[in-house]
This record gives sequence, structure tokens and C-alpha cells, in this order.
Amino acid sequence: MQLSLDQAKGLCRMAALGAGANEEAAQSLTASIISAEAEGLSTVGLSHFIDYLEALEAGRIDGNADPVITRPALAVYLSDARGGLAHTGFDRTIDDLAKAAKLFGVAIFSQKNAYTCGALGYFTGRLAALGLVSFAATNGPAVLAGSGSVKPVYCTNPMSFAAPAADGAPLVIDQSSSATAFVNIRKAAEDGKKIPEGWALDASGNPTTDPAAAMKGAMLAFGGQRGANIALMVEVLAAGLSGANWSLDAPWFTGGPDSPGTGLFVLAVEPKLLDPDFEQRMKDQLDRLRRRFGVHVPGRARAEAAEKAQARGITAPKAVVQRISEFAARYSS
Repeated sequence: MQLSLDQAKGLCRMAALGAGANEEAAQSLTASIISAEAEGLSTVGLSHFIDYLEALEAGRIDGNADPVITRPALAVYLSDARGGLAHTGFDRTIDDLAKAAKLFGVAIFSQKNAYTCGALGYFTGRLAALGLVSFAATNGPAVLAGSGSVKPVYCTNPMSFAAPAADGAPLVIDQSSSATAFVNIRKAAEDGKKIPEGWALDASGNPTTDPAAAMKGAMLAFGGQRGANIALMVEVLAAGLSGANWSLDAPWFTGGPDSPGTGLFVLAVEPKLLDPDFEQRMKDQLDRLRRRFGVHVPGRARAEAAEKAQARGITAPKAVVQRISEFAARYSS
């Protein structure tokens, strides 16, 4: 189905409200979902939005949670999401976080007790739009085998990095510590397709190309031991520093009544304090890498897709729109 961005935003907002979110949470979640869908990240867009709606309905997300934000140091913001969305506390803090980074050179946002945050580049990309270099890390329920293990001990533990560039789209890197995202394996299972070798193990610890078996086993890190080590670093930043649930202790995000209680770590850096010409130098370097060496520059395709979506709207599966509409109807009634 074809929807304009305004139509999609209105539908998602009503659906979130119908599922039990308050107005602030509904708008915060809607903005992140529409951003992902517009940028072509459909696996964490409208189809993933249904996970949020069902979690709101079941109580895994407290749609009325009021995040508690404290400032133990001038450049450090701590958020307790209190069982709500990961986005609400960040939305409340982003302006102050940016101001602190511009004043002190660096600033940190650390959060615990939240539902999983979806597209992590949504957080770093917004800071890049404010002229800041940023890094983010988050965790979730355990699905990824650690180095030397065949059982899940980490989440896919994604990380994101973004940097502004003059007169153009920022560099935005958003990738998991696993060989692929969990939603890709779930989609393969739904579509009845095999997954590539090296993505996952079955419940007995054997390599598998069956996504259903993979979902009962463990995902694999990219690059073997090195990727697993990165997953552990992400875990320490996201869950260790914040006091959030370790992935091993996080309830599953699509079942039961309990929040995963996961963590989020965001570091923001003011590059102009180090190099006033950073953004121009960044643009020149990215252009050189792309034009002379054929390097793929993450972020450009997302920005181009978002620009097209602004003009043409988005296309979503009819079944997805219908499911979202069921929640929206509850609000309308």
C-alpha cells in the first residue's frame, strides 16, 4: 500500500495511542519508526512497529512511563526509562546533551530499563544533524553466541557512529555485532527462505541455514572472535555503565509481560573544538573515498531514500498496514 509520510505518521500515532501509549510516547515512537521506513530500513520500520504495539498492549512497554533523568556531572545525563520506550528519555535530553557537548567538548547519555530501541542510527544521525560526532551502543535479550560458546549470551548488540559533513548527508554507520540483524532471520523464517551459512547455530550448536532452527539456537558474531569481543564491549557500554539488564537477564521483547530493561549509551563530541574545519574536511574525504576509490559511504543512501519518501511517500505490505490500522481503530473508537 502507498502512504504519504503524513498519512503514515498519523496512522502510527493513532495506533500507538490505541495500544496504550500517551501522547508523548506515541509521537516519540512514531518519529523513529517513520524515519526508519523512509530511509529504506523496512525491517525496523513499520513491520517492527507491530512489535512495539503488541508490547504496549501486553505491558512490556509502559506507555505512560515518565523517565527520570539526572545529571551526576555537567556533561553526563542518566535516564531511567522506567519500563517505557528508549526514545522518550533521549528526546527529552537531546537538546541539553547537544548544548553540553558544544560547551564541554563531550557529553554522555546513558539509559537503563527501556524497551529495545530499533534503528540505532536514528539517535546518532540526529546528533550529526546538530553538528556533533557521536557513537551509540545498545543491548537487548540474548540471541548471540559469545567467543567460544554455542549458547546465546549477548544480544545482536548494535553500535552506530555518525559524523556531519559540509553541504550534504552525514556519515551514519549502523551495524550489529552479529553477522546479521535478528529481524532478518525472523523475516527469513516468515518467508520460508534459507539464511546464509555463518549466520547462526541450531539448538545443538551446529551450523544451520534454517532460520526457524536459528531462532531456537544462537546467532553468530561477524568476524568470529573479534565480532564477539565487540559485542562484549557494547554490552559493557550499554548495560554495564547504565545498570540496565545484561542481555542474559533481559526478558524477551516479543513475549511475556516484562520489559527487556535494556540499556543505551550515547557519546556526543563537538568536533569544531578540535578542528574548526572538520565538516569541510569530512566532506572532502568522503567525496574522495567515494569518487576515486569506489568506497561505499554509509548514510548517503539513507538520506537519498528519505528525500524521495518525502516527495513520493512509502510503500508497505498491506498486511502490515492492516495490523497497524487495527490498533488505530481502538483509538478512534
